[in-house]
Amino acid sequence: MDISDNINAIKAQLPEGVTLIAVSKTKPEADIMQAYNGGQRVFGENKAQEMKQKHENLPEDIQWHFIGHLQENKIKYIINYVTMIHSVDSLKLLAEINKRAAMCNRTVDCLFEMDISHEASKFGLSREELCMLLESETFKTLGNVRICGLMGIGSITQDRNQTRKEFKQLREMFVCIKEKYFADKPYFKEISMGMTGDYDIAVEEGATFVRIGSKIFGQRNYAV
Repeated sequence: MDISDNINAIKAQLPEGVTLIAVSKTKPEADIMQAYNGGQRVFGENKAQEMKQKHENLPEDIQWHFIGHLQENKIKYIINYVTMIHSVDSLKLLAEINKRAAMCNRTVDCLFEMDISHEASKFGLSREELCMLLESETFKTLGNVRICGLMGIGSITQDRNQTRKEFKQLREMFVCIKEKYFADKPYFKEISMGMTGDYDIAVEEGATFVRIGSKIFGQRNYAV
């Protein structure tokens, strides 16, 4: 099977309302073009400078989603074209995104990254931290970011029951946060969760974005 076949096979399994993000990090532009020519338009990257280079070289109608940990000093590389930032994990980062977006006269869609795995190697907010952020005076002044939902990364585990428990927890947090802070905001509707090994569980538990890389492009080259 080639890349476009892989994409079509995955899309055939996804219900309406679930968007496939083809995770193209470390992959060459030729691979992305294979996916593009097969109809894929939504791609995910986790390094700002790599994403900038690909954006400059590839078709303009690609929707670029930033899914990795974002450092404040790297926002400038993506702010004028990024479709959505999935990994907002602090008020300080969100305020800097807002500042850069205002300089570009843009409003940038963002998701809050939630800590659902409690693994030291991962980032994310607790529910309590998110509530404090949303209730802060600073948050209320940020007019150039639009909060569209939550993102989470499950544990590295073969225990699918553990994965389901974590995705269920993210869905419950989404419902709670929407009811309390975004009840009148129809754009707060996204739950980004699930990757190659567990996206089927994520879909069952309410994902609206699934982030799939190796099932589309093959195993990543971590030396890149």
